[in-house]
Formats: sequence, structure tokens, C-alpha cells
Amino acid sequence: MSMSDADSLLLPVVDEDGAPFWEYTARGELRVQACASPACGELRFPPRPCCPHCGSFTSEWRLMSGRGRLWSYVIPHPPLLPAYAEQAPYNAVLVELADAPQIRLAGNVVASPDAPLNSVDPARLRIGAPVRAAFCPAGPSGSVTLVRWLLER
Repeated sequence: MSMSDADSLLLPVVDEDGAPFWEYTARGELRVQACASPACGELRFPPRPCCPHCGSFTSEWRLMSGRGRLWSYVIPHPPLLPAYAEQAPYNAVLVELADAPQIRLAGNVVASPDAPLNSVDPARLRIGAPVRAAFCPAGPSGSVTLVRWLLER
């Protein structure tokens, strides 16, 4: 995807709780927030200030392998925002992380990190298909690095 294509798509809103996630993606790392309480340690996504399991306000960011499997997907149909309509048909997926099956991340399966959203034939998608994370700078001057997914062979 050229930077002009990426600039015309919707970008995530980076808030205080999620800012570390985006800082790590800019480094090419997929990390998930975890409770830092020794008695808990549960992973959580989306990021938030308090652990939903034990109530602790301590947290850390654990490195994930970047591997997962397609948990679900859709092929959106019109009406779409103009920038997305130009790339239809494309996929929107939920990926279950291999290291943390309770964590599912939204994204797109693409042929390469910077490929257009429609770069993978929808007929190639299968629930359970193995995928791996790829990182694509997007937005003005690459202001945010998106996690996208590549099908594993």
C-alpha cells in the first residue's frame, strides 16, 4: 500500500492506555498488556488501567511471537467509505494469538506488509488458517504502525 493509500484509510485513535502498544508496533514488536501482580499475571486486550481479573493497577507489556490463527473474518460489502470501496473486495479479520488464545486482534490479511487491503484473494481465507504479524507504517509521516497479517505457508 502506498503511503497515499494508507493515508486515506481510517487510523486507530491512540489513547493513554494503548500508547505503549503502538510504540511497540513501531519497533516491529507485537506486545500485549499483562497484569504485573505476581499473584495474577493475566494478559488483557484492549489495554486498560486496571486488571479485570484482580483489580491491580500494575501492568507490563509482554512480547508475543506474532503468530496466530484466523478466528473469524468478513468480506465487507458496499456501502463503504470511498477509500475502502476502491480496495474492495478486502477482508477484515480477527486473529487469535498463538501465545494467548484468549486475545484476539482485528486487522487485515495482506500479501505483504505494505500491500493493498485487497491483495489476498478472499477464497484463500479459512477459519483456523495460520498467520503471522507484519507491521505497516500508516498515516501522516508513518505516525502509526498497523499490525497486519500474512498467511503462513
